[in-house]
Parts: sequence; structure tokens; C-alpha cells
Amino acid sequence: MTGAGHNLVEGAPPCPITGAPAARLVQWVSARLLTDLWRYSGGVDVSGLLMPARRFGLWESPTGLIFFDPMIAGDEPFYRTFYGRIAAHDKLAGARTHRLEFLAAAGHVPAGGRVLDVGCGHGGFRAYVPGAPYTGLDPNFAAEDPTGTILAETVQAHADRVGPIYDVVCAFQVIEHVADPLGFARAMAACVKPGGTLLVGTPLWPSPNTTIPNFIMNAPPHHLTWWTPGALEVLARTLGFTPERVHAIGMDRHDSIIHWMARATPVRCRDRYFKPAKSWYAALALSYGAALVLNRVLPLPPRTRPNTLLLAARKDGAGPA
Repeated sequence: MTGAGHNLVEGAPPCPITGAPAARLVQWVSARLLTDLWRYSGGVDVSGLLMPARRFGLWESPTGLIFFDPMIAGDEPFYRTFYGRIAAHDKLAGARTHRLEFLAAAGHVPAGGRVLDVGCGHGGFRAYVPGAPYTGLDPNFAAEDPTGTILAETVQAHADRVGPIYDVVCAFQVIEHVADPLGFARAMAACVKPGGTLLVGTPLWPSPNTTIPNFIMNAPPHHLTWWTPGALEVLARTLGFTPERVHAIGMDRHDSIIHWMARATPVRCRDRYFKPAKSWYAALALSYGAALVLNRVLPLPPRTRPNTLLLAARKDGAGPA
């Protein structure tokens, strides 16, 4: 691996939002390192997905977006295995989920407004907008929904079928997982009425998430992009939307382990995030072990560092939804 913060080099990959060449190389990361981290930290074999790439560049776009190249997304077997191990969908979008992100998003839903929730899991956001006609999209969980309001359909297929009929279209912690974030956002935008609202929630960079060394949750095939407020605003404008607000949201119980890991780690990332060094492996193990204990015995502080962003953007072409 080379060091961090290199100047622009010939052949820099294009920004996934604008297509402009990346502004700088943050670092190279070997596929072997990521594969080993996933095996020992996540309990998942990703060698078939990652090893053909040999190495990944971590790049910064002129928008401020940080992205991996190549963009290799997790497949269904990966997510079935990994999310099953950590009960991710129950934590993030289960029926009893409590999330500050959902509270902020609900404030953008007008009374009686029609809502589409993309990648909704078990539809946890539905409880935050009880007066809104709600439709969820999640091919992996539609069969488990007793209400029939979660559909086994991709957002592109749904957009092609129904068109712009929703007052609010939202996706929480989804866009960072997809290899074509602009295409994904365009499909969401195609479902929004003129004057309606697009809501996109995603992890923040820099944040407690990116403080933790060798934190595999931040790497392919899981997180392919790391977002800033400026990058989300550029995304909105590229779609023909007007960004109205980017919320910076602190942590709650579903990601409290990350709060304690970031507090406990003896190694804190600043300009490099993955490194095959014993001190980094030890820091990761130590911070996780300490976080498990701290999370049991201490309450999460009422105010934490922001770890999530929520973009709210208005579709141009009409008055308020």
C-alpha cells in the first residue's frame, strides 16, 4: 500500500455522482487485507467477491465524497450471512426500532403524505408516520410482512411501474451499499411527485465510524461510499432537486457499540483507515471488547458526535407537497 493523501494521478476514477475525475487518492487497500478482516472480524468469506480485484483505491471526489474503486457490492449470500450474524435488520428497521434518523425524517412527511421507503427491511419507519399511506420496497423481506405493504420489487422496477406518485421517497442507510449511487438515487427521484421530498440517510465522514482502525463495516463489499453534507447536496442538485437541509444525527442504541469503540480505541484514524499492522489489529480487538463491556454498564450519553447524515431535498417543478 502507498501512503495517504496523494495528489491526483493519471487514470483517477470518476466521481460516482458527477463523473469528474477523483481529486486525490486517500490510500490503496489490498483485497487480501479486506478479505482477512471480513473473515476474522465479520465471520464472512468474501474472497470470491473481492480477491479478483487484487486491490482497491480509496478516493476523494471533488464533491468531498469518499469512494472505493472498484465498486464491488455485497450479494444476497453475503448479506444473508452477515446481517443474520448481527441481527442488522431488526436493529435498523425492525417493528420496535427507535432511531433518531427516523424521527428527523418523519418531520419532513406532510400530514397524509404518501411515503415510499426503499430498502425498508421490516418497515421500522412505518411506525413513525402512522398517518401516511406507506409502501416499502425490500425484495429480501417482503414475504415476512403480514400487512402486504412491503413489496418484493427494486426501486427501478417500481419507478418504471408507478412513476412519480409519492410525496416522500426515503432510503435509510442504503445508498452507501450500492455500486451505482447516482442510478439508485435517480430511480428514487423518479418516484417523487413534483414538489415532493427525497430523503437519503447515510453514514457521515468523518465520524466515529471512520475513527476506528480496520473497521470492516466501512469497506467493500459493504460500504462503498462515505458521504459528506456537500456530497449529498451535489447529489440532490444533480437529480434536479433543491437541497433543503442536511441533518447531522448523533447515535442511539442501535449503533451505541460504535460510540464506545471510537472512545476506547488506542489508535484513531485520521488520514488512513486500513493497515496490515499488529497494532491496528490489536486496537480493533481491544476497542470492540471494551465497547461490549461499556455498552452493558453505561448509558449512551444523551448527545454524541454525529455519525449519520439525512438529506432532505425538494423536487423542483411545483409548490410544497
